[in-house]
Amino acid sequence: MSTDTTASVSTHILDTSVGRPAGEVAVRLAARAGRAADWRALGGSATDADGRCTDLPALPEGTTHVRLDFAVETYFETRAKTSQNTSENTSESTSEKKQADAQQDAPANRDSGAAEVFFPEVAITFAVSPGEHYHVPLLLNPFGYSVYRGS
Repeated sequence: MSTDTTASVSTHILDTSVGRPAGEVAVRLAARAGRAADWRALGGSATDADGRCTDLPALPEGTTHVRLDFAVETYFETRAKTSQNTSENTSESTSEKKQADAQQDAPANRDSGAAEVFFPEVAITFAVSPGEHYHVPLLLNPFGYSVYRGS
């Protein structure tokens, strides 16, 4: 919670590729007092089943900049394994699925040389003012992301 001399931060993650919250994503918080100051790691947490991370550590007095680091690689790897297990139990054959993906030029089938996860982590840096609360949602998909100041 923010006070007259400190700001506060919360976040949540929505996986826009499946239209659901992204749970169990590790989130680290760092802060600094001034543009030239060194970053100070404050700790972290993880998103809950609703994709929310409301228990991040408090910001120290004098904080002017905050960085949220989201470790999304494990989330996407876990989701891919779950999806693979689910698709193995469906009636659609693997060769039919591969053919359909290839016809759609599915990003996972492109020869990009990249691993399964294009963005293994997302780092968001923003400025804060004392007395304000900053809710910073992350809209995520395997090949992109967007952030904004929420309410």
